[in-house]
Amino acid sequence: MDDVIIRTENLTKQYGKGENALLALNNVNFEVCTGEFIAVTGESGSGKTTLLNCLGSLDKATSGKIIVNGTDITKQNDNELSVYRRKKIGFIFQAYNLIPVLNIEENIVLPLNLDNADIDMEYLNELLDVTGLKRKRENFPHELSGGQQQRVSFARALIHKPPIILADEPTGNLDSKNSREIITILKNSIKKYNQTLVLITHDGSIAAQADRIFRISDGILTEG
Repeated sequence: MDDVIIRTENLTKQYGKGENALLALNNVNFEVCTGEFIAVTGESGSGKTTLLNCLGSLDKATSGKIIVNGTDITKQNDNELSVYRRKKIGFIFQAYNLIPVLNIEENIVLPLNLDNADIDMEYLNELLDVTGLKRKRENFPHELSGGQQQRVSFARALIHKPPIILADEPTGNLDSKNSREIITILKNSIKKYNQTLVLITHDGSIAAQADRIFRISDGILTEG
């Protein structure tokens, strides 16, 4: 596990100017290797979500570099970044962001349909199986529990087999049992498919399961 897939160099993100300026990321330098599970912790407003959003190109850095598989994504245009998000990143958020008029299977395969990509039915069935949703594939989001809805968003994030998974407090709305199960599914997935997981969490027991733990405070990232 020595292949660096993500590297940041003096990554800085500032909101506002002058006296109202907020330095959300302050010269962040870190590396993540293929297959690693990285946890990022920190108080609310510390910059951890900003870091995740910059890595996923949902937000643009003010300065510095974000190098993914040898490509500096801070130099890419909007079209290139759109392809990067669709092909390389699986996003899992605290909010499930499911489409209420689509059933569970349709929600999961939505990224493939938007990209006019073929659906690997064997892999879809595997995702439905490991998430315990096989019997719910024709149900709609409102018919599922919160834990089940989070599993749908997890399967949707993985359906295109992304090399990188970015998860922002994915267990924040779940009870301890569902939280443990979601993390177990994530860990099994990254191990089986050699994916890389960067996860934001306030939960120390979840962070303790990561290969490495980073803490961010006032925009400054430290390991350990």
